[in-house]
Amino acid sequence: MPYRVAQTHASPHVHFIFEVLCALRILAVRFCSEVMNRFVQKLLPEDPDLRAELRLGLLRVLVAANLLLGFLYLSWRYSATINWAAWPIAIGLVIAETYSYIDAWLFGLTLWKLKQRGEPPPPPPNATVDVFITCYNEPVEIVRETAIAARDIRYPHRTYLLDDGNSPAMQAMAEEIGIRYLVRSEEWKGKQRHAKAGNLNNALCHTNGEFVLVLDADQIPSPHILDRTLGYFADERVALVQTPQWFYNVPPDDPLGSQAPLFYGPIMQGKDGWNAAFFCGSNAVLRREALMQIGIANYVRDLELRVQRALRTADTLLHKAAQQVKTAGNQALQAAIDELHAAVRTSRRMLREGRPIQEVTWYFQQCAAAAARPIVADDLARLRDELTTIPGLEGDDDLTSTLSRSLDDEAILHTLTTRERSPLAAIATVRELLLAVDIDRADEAQPVMPLATISVTEDMATAMRLHAAGWRSVYHHEILARGLAPEDLRSALQQRLRWAQGTIQVMLRENPLFIPGLCWGQRLMYFATMWSYLSGFFSVIYLSAPIFYLIFGMLPVRTQADEFFWRLVPYLITNELVFAVAGWKLSTWRGRQYSLALFPLWIRAVISAIGNVYAGRPLGFVVTPKVRQGGTPLWGVLRLVRIQLITIALLVLAAVWGLTRLALGWQIEGIPTLVNVFWIGYDLLMLSVVIDAALYQPDEQEQPMSVAASAA
Repeated sequence: MPYRVAQTHASPHVHFIFEVLCALRILAVRFCSEVMNRFVQKLLPEDPDLRAELRLGLLRVLVAANLLLGFLYLSWRYSATINWAAWPIAIGLVIAETYSYIDAWLFGLTLWKLKQRGEPPPPPPNATVDVFITCYNEPVEIVRETAIAARDIRYPHRTYLLDDGNSPAMQAMAEEIGIRYLVRSEEWKGKQRHAKAGNLNNALCHTNGEFVLVLDADQIPSPHILDRTLGYFADERVALVQTPQWFYNVPPDDPLGSQAPLFYGPIMQGKDGWNAAFFCGSNAVLRREALMQIGIANYVRDLELRVQRALRTADTLLHKAAQQVKTAGNQALQAAIDELHAAVRTSRRMLREGRPIQEVTWYFQQCAAAAARPIVADDLARLRDELTTIPGLEGDDDLTSTLSRSLDDEAILHTLTTRERSPLAAIATVRELLLAVDIDRADEAQPVMPLATISVTEDMATAMRLHAAGWRSVYHHEILARGLAPEDLRSALQQRLRWAQGTIQVMLRENPLFIPGLCWGQRLMYFATMWSYLSGFFSVIYLSAPIFYLIFGMLPVRTQADEFFWRLVPYLITNELVFAVAGWKLSTWRGRQYSLALFPLWIRAVISAIGNVYAGRPLGFVVTPKVRQGGTPLWGVLRLVRIQLITIALLVLAAVWGLTRLALGWQIEGIPTLVNVFWIGYDLLMLSVVIDAALYQPDEQEQPMSVAASAA
């Protein structure tokens, strides 16, 4: 067996049954896959280029057929099949099916331009490269393996260990093996740290290589990683070359779903075809010039937004001041306020025209100063007049002595402080608003942040900004680094939660559908990844629909069984064929299981990301542990997936209840019952992956590879 069941005090018979069931399911999947592979292999030509061309053509035919059949099915569902007697679940189900159809569109478009690159171009002879290894409290020995392999990369380079944990042991290790050691500069003290993005941004300001290879602490690079990637930068518009992430400590059956062959394969190759392959945080080479360009552009854009907000606030304050002056009937003050209103409008127009921010703020400051002069004179005159009306000060022509005595007279002081507020105060406030626009960004350690800091996953947002600025990206489909995947369920869930939260943060803060500079294909490719993390809400509907029918008799679809089958089954078959051809010879089953089984995690990610973006609630960022987190009893592990286990219990209960009612003659409609029981069987098969994950423990012989073996 590739993995063993966790040792618990439960009966050994329970463990044996679980292992037998898991083994039978794995054998069945492997047998079907092997038969299909051998059958199709005989039909394909020998030429790999011709194979790729035929595969892409077949994919396009299947995608087109799937989308057409899906459109016909959904049109029929909306027009003729909604059971309004059970409208809550009926409407919910058809909305969930619509979500899935949109997802099919996005997946189909991704595959439509699937790009398989051949041999990479040769690397340039004299490029300067900085290799960044990011770490934060990982075990020194794990980082040592990565650092030695990075140091020994064949292409000339400088290796930096970016230690965000300021560990003396890590520094000693770096000095021992002969690589450079970097920690954050003093400017970061007391400022926002921005996690990994902040670590990389700090390093970019203290190094000068033309290109940067980014590696996570556990990603051991091959000696030729730069030789296989730098050649793409001969195209001066290429800013990023991403390679796959692959994990050497994952057993063949991948119980935690760590490998992502569908993503680091057809999906990234499809995005590459749309020039939308994005940075995945590690195993990527980036052009420094491109990063600095988008950092400066974002800095300018942020300043523009701050000035725009200040001008909008100024407009509101001036409107209130104008109402005050109008009531008083002061024509001179009214004219000054009108001048400032005009200055606000002119300043906003200058921003829209792309005029420099310094020019806009200087212009408005000059207008504010000019408008304030007559108001100052008028305000002083009004103050002098008011002084003469205060009892005890009449007839005193010495203004200085008057003001001095007034400070000692409580009655006079009260009269002065309760007088009507001068419009001059409003103008002064408006001036201060623009002066308060912080060009140096005192809240940040450095004004310019090359890598995006709007999300806990800096990679996607950075790549999106690069593409919006007109830069190109490349996905090189070759494993050039080997890393460590989480070895326990808790760590795996923490990792996926962070990915999902970061992606939703980007969607809420910089939605690709509205980012200037992206072409429509790039917008959809980024949105497709974000859209997939919304699936948790719709998975609840898919899982609950058969329960509502079998237990409560709420049937969401009102139609004849044969008509339903003839419309739905072809749509489902073509959908499965798209996945089969796209993932040919790839093990994609685990990924598909987890896409449904982790529905509580996806829901939590969306809700927490919304709370963070709109209410400032912390996400509770956690770095994924690089070693197994032991010591948790089985009940503690199962608690991590308690919602899935409750769902499994409800599904089993519903199936038993439905079949019992059918057997006893309490239910006369047999086909709907059997269809829903079959539906439940599929759901149970998908959800069973969480049981595999909870019971999984790596074999003791599964230890990290040596540097030489992992880099071979």
